[in-house]
Amino acid sequence: MESATTLNDTQIEKEFVATIREYERVIYKVCYMYTTPNATLNDLYQEVVLNIWRAYPKFRKECKVSTWIYRIALNTCISFIRKEKNIPEFVTLNPEVNTVLDENDPMHEMLRQLYRWINQLGQLDKSIILLYLEEKSYDEIAEITGLTVTNVATKISRIKDKLKKMKRKEDQ
Repeated sequence: MESATTLNDTQIEKEFVATIREYERVIYKVCYMYTTPNATLNDLYQEVVLNIWRAYPKFRKECKVSTWIYRIALNTCISFIRKEKNIPEFVTLNPEVNTVLDENDPMHEMLRQLYRWINQLGQLDKSIILLYLEEKSYDEIAEITGLTVTNVATKISRIKDKLKKMKRKEDQ
């Protein structure tokens, strides 16, 4: 007969795997935004999952699981990039998006362009716009990033302005 500790560990492991499966796309999206030649998508994903595993037993469920995962994913990716000191000029679209969109579809080129512009932003701005594009509320973004809601609103407005300026500059 298994001990209570083994059963508890097995239950935690099952919950963890289920959580990772549920939020796998979220983790990949965050990692994708921080991919560099030295920080590949799989390396970042693996690092994020490892950090979630380390923190999982201590998760007190005081916030939503998605908020907690976003925070760990963003912090892990930013830390990984800081160590590498190699921020890319742009990142190509992930294979999943490429299969959904036809190469000749104007939306395909618009998405490529948007990703190029986003990757020119600073790390915090990139994190904020990623969360915004994921349709997170200002409250959720504030909770994930540690900023105030007012600061999030201000930053999103400024980020949108930066992206518009990048578009205008390229249109010239």
